[in-house]
Order: sequence, then C-alpha cells, then structure tokens
Amino acid sequence: MVPWFNRVSAGYFQTMGTPLLAGRDFDDHDTTSSTEVAIVNQEFSKKFLGGKNPIGKQFRMLVGPGEPQHSYQIVGLIRNSKYRRLRDNFIPTVFVADSQNKEPGLGTHFIVRSGLPTGSVMQAVKKTILDQNAGTSVQFQVFKTQVQESLLKERLMATLSGFFGFLAAILATVGLYGVISYMVARRRNEIGIRIALGASRSNVMRLVLREATMLIVTGLVIGSALAIVVARTASSLLYGLKPGDPLTVGLADALLAAVAIFASLLPALRAARLEPMVALREE
Repeated sequence: MVPWFNRVSAGYFQTMGTPLLAGRDFDDHDTTSSTEVAIVNQEFSKKFLGGKNPIGKQFRMLVGPGEPQHSYQIVGLIRNSKYRRLRDNFIPTVFVADSQNKEPGLGTHFIVRSGLPTGSVMQAVKKTILDQNAGTSVQFQVFKTQVQESLLKERLMATLSGFFGFLAAILATVGLYGVISYMVARRRNEIGIRIALGASRSNVMRLVLREATMLIVTGLVIGSALAIVVARTASSLLYGLKPGDPLTVGLADALLAAVAIFASLLPALRAARLEPMVALREE
C-alpha cells in the first residue's frame, strides 16, 4: 500500500483538531536547508513499522529516473483521520513540512478556525490577503458545509428510514391492538366465566397481557433476526451503521416492546372490566 502525502505548515493539526500522539509539530527550524522531516499517522506506523513508535525512524520515497531523492525523518505521530471521504478506511498518510518545499506552487490553501461569524471571518481574511497583493484571487469553502454535503445522501436515507420506522411503529401498534382486541372479543364468554368463578380483575389482565407478551417476544425474535440480515444491505446506504450492533438492536427491541405493551393495555383493561352476566348472555 502506497501512503498518501500532504504538505502542511506548523499549526495545521491544532487547527484541524487532530491529536498529536508523540513527537512534535513542524516549527521554524524546519527549513529547506535542514533535514527533511515528516509526521505520520497511526495507520502508517501500523502498516510499515508494525505499530512501533515511529519517532526518529527514517524512510525514503521512491522516485522516477532523474527525479531528486527525498529521505524523511519522522518527528511526529498523529491520530488517524479520514483523508477524503468519511466512508473510506484509514490509510497510511505522511505529512511533510511546507516550509521545506523547494519548489512551491502558485496557489495555496489556508485553513482558518474561528468562533466568529463566518461572514466576518471571510471579510477579514480577504482584506488581509488583498492588502498584500491586490490581484490575488480568493475563494472560500466552509469545512463544515463540505462535510455535510458529503453526507447528503446518507442524511436523506436516514430521514426516510426514520419516517418509515415511525410509520412501522404506528402500524405495529394498531395491528397489535386489533389482534388483542379480537382475541378478547372471542373469549368474552370464557373471561365472564372466570370472573363469575372468582377470578380477580388483575388475574384477567395478567391473562390477556401474558398472551400479548408471547406474541411480542415471538415477533421480536423473528424481527431482530431479519433486521440483522437486512442491515447488512442497509449499511451500504447509511454511514456508520453496523449490522448487528447490540446497542441499536437492543434499543429498537425495547422501543417496540414498549409500544406493543401500550397497545395491549386497553384491551386488557376492557377485559378486566367485563361484567360476567353480560358476557354470559352473549353466545
């Protein structure tokens, strides 16, 4: 695997909020006349150094015929971060000092981190740059907006999934309520006889809720198994979704169980309030 290279200046990692795990950041001593230095991420250390501390190690970059040879000394180790897209796996990444670039390009990128309103920051930065060179072309991109736009499809799918999940919960509530109500209606005579023979209202409620619980448990077992299978397909549509995640499955089961119990309470209460004589007259 070929590592990715990127040129950055001192303070880049602090601005981006990337933790420096070992070593140092680039500084004023890193010049074109000093030893070329680099900062690598954890994935680089894992792939090429077996996870050992990379500080002080040296490596060379393969170049073509006639191209200058570069040998870098590793002076820092940073935590893994995504390079292009959030869906990408961590890749070995090397950051070299922009201050040691002997052939700088015409354009450059600046990253500004501020708690001030975006508009005022843009105006201040643009004014500062144009004061140095009035002919400079300046373009701005908000990093947070770029991240949000990269997740537009995922956000849309999450919204649709949430809507259909809410709709499914409503249908499950109505469906279970109808099933339990039908069950109670069919057993009105039996329930009337039980009450006439001395069964308490609480015993009748437990009877109804026990059967509802059996339906709920059976549905949750089958539904959880199907959800884990289907989630393997859905994981390609939603960023960060882990098929079979215990916390997600557990919370979903708890929510559905609560909805099902709520839907069963009304038929259970109706059965407990049933008058024996009225029930026995119906045949």
